[in-house]
Amino acid sequence: MTPPAGPSPARLAALRHRDFRLFWSGQLVSLIGTWMQSVGQAWLVLELTGSPFHLGLVTALQFTPILLFSPVGGALSDRFPKRRIILLTQAAMMGQAFVLAALVWSGQVRYWHVAVLAAIYGLGRAIDIPARQSYITDLVGRSDLANAVALNSLVFNGARIVGPAVAGLLIARFGVAFAFLLNGLSFVAVLAALLATRTPGDPDPAGQLGIRAGVSGALAYAARTPPVAFTLTLIVAVSILVLNFNVVVPLVAKDVLNEGAHGFGLLMSSLGAGAVMAGVGLTLFRRGRPSLWALAASAAVLSAGTASLGLVGQFGTAAALLVALGCCQILFSTGCNTTLQLEAPDALRGRVMGLYALANAGMTPFGSLLMGTLAERLGVRAACALGGGSGLVAVIALVLIARRTGLAWTHRRER
Repeated sequence: MTPPAGPSPARLAALRHRDFRLFWSGQLVSLIGTWMQSVGQAWLVLELTGSPFHLGLVTALQFTPILLFSPVGGALSDRFPKRRIILLTQAAMMGQAFVLAALVWSGQVRYWHVAVLAAIYGLGRAIDIPARQSYITDLVGRSDLANAVALNSLVFNGARIVGPAVAGLLIARFGVAFAFLLNGLSFVAVLAALLATRTPGDPDPAGQLGIRAGVSGALAYAARTPPVAFTLTLIVAVSILVLNFNVVVPLVAKDVLNEGAHGFGLLMSSLGAGAVMAGVGLTLFRRGRPSLWALAASAAVLSAGTASLGLVGQFGTAAALLVALGCCQILFSTGCNTTLQLEAPDALRGRVMGLYALANAGMTPFGSLLMGTLAERLGVRAACALGGGSGLVAVIALVLIARRTGLAWTHRRER
């Protein structure tokens, strides 16, 4: 029997699902606002303090709640309907954006305001990330998960291109408050999309455990499952030492290239452009989870590229390198996300994605403080070289350890 005409099952299969299309479209608008706020917050801190350390500290405060509470968020995702959790967290983050906009517009904003609000935003994300990531499987099923993750990364990084570029223009012309206001308004799109979806994301009854039992169960599962343990450990190393672009890029723009807010926005957009290129390729051609060799190779190239960022001296060279880094970052992050979701059983999926959030965004406080401190004491170039070089050494060490333990580097293709 000839299948009906439509998107290729191996390519755009996830878009056949109505609720995923709604969720995906709502995120596109909301994430543009999120990236606008990210640029605005970094620039506001530099305007208020002029300190790389204080920039790293705010970034650390924003991600510390993810370090502390994302496993709890994962346990909640395995106990309660995921759509309800996401609605609550998105509404809370919308309120945070409006408060920050009001403070800046009134002229009363102080550094400690930004720090406290960054921590509040991070608390919302600690609960939101595991629910949102594991909700994707509820929307499309396991067979279309790899395509859905690639499409989700594509919209995330498409927003990374538009958001920073628009934010740079708005900040230069109207000030940072307008960027925060538009971010708050952008949450309306994702809230409307969630309300229109029919998939509640109900938990698997086998996973409805208490918070303590749920978290300890997820940790025990990760420890006894070599592909999960290797993937999570690799994410931790790369997140601490390499993926600190929210700190590195504004410092390269301001202190190395002597650029203003507009140049900073364009550099962040270059990072997003590379990610979108990779995202398009993954959306069209990835059919299942990548091999563990592919994860390790992308992590190694990402580390080497970050070290090279310390050598740039011209805006065009920096932009081109950031395009390449954005490409490698998306290959790495989508590969890790897909591997963990396909490896985990349904009853543990929310909690495993909580560990993913912990290993990924939760390590950002350490990386941000490390890069901010190194840049303050040794300079931005040295910070890039040390961070990327250390990341490369860590990746090689993890691969050697994993090979000695007999980890299987290939696997059967998902059906």
